[in-house]
Amino acid sequence: MLNVDQIKNGIVIDHIKAGLGIRIFNWLGLDKTPYNVAFVVNANSNRMGRKDIIKIDNTIAINFDILGLIDPNITVNIIEDEKITGKVKVQLPQRVEDVLVCKNPRCITSTEKVPHIFNLLEPKQKTYRCEYCDEIRSAADFR
Repeated sequence: MLNVDQIKNGIVIDHIKAGLGIRIFNWLGLDKTPYNVAFVVNANSNRMGRKDIIKIDNTIAINFDILGLIDPNITVNIIEDEKITGKVKVQLPQRVEDVLVCKNPRCITSTEKVPHIFNLLEPKQKTYRCEYCDEIRSAADFR
């Protein structure tokens, strides 16, 4: 059995669909951090079969909308003094700003300095529609 020490103060990102943890690890830049990070791939899970887990021995700011785009089933545990003091169940966001990029060359975002705003179109397919030109993007296309 794998043994990973408890963290005193930090964050545990749990219930990540197996194989998606690397996207979160890279997005957060955890390979360049000065603090301890544990990245567990394909851990056994009664609920999911297999899952990824990221334990961060530091408190950092996380954009929960992006976590929701990657995997809307993630749970984020906030750890203080080695105890869970908070849980955040991320969801697929209804609206994202400057996360997805509109690829339509006729969209105002390609010529003007305006935020790229997308609204959730189909939750099951995880698709979003550009607020300006109706271009459709997948949640998997986040930058």
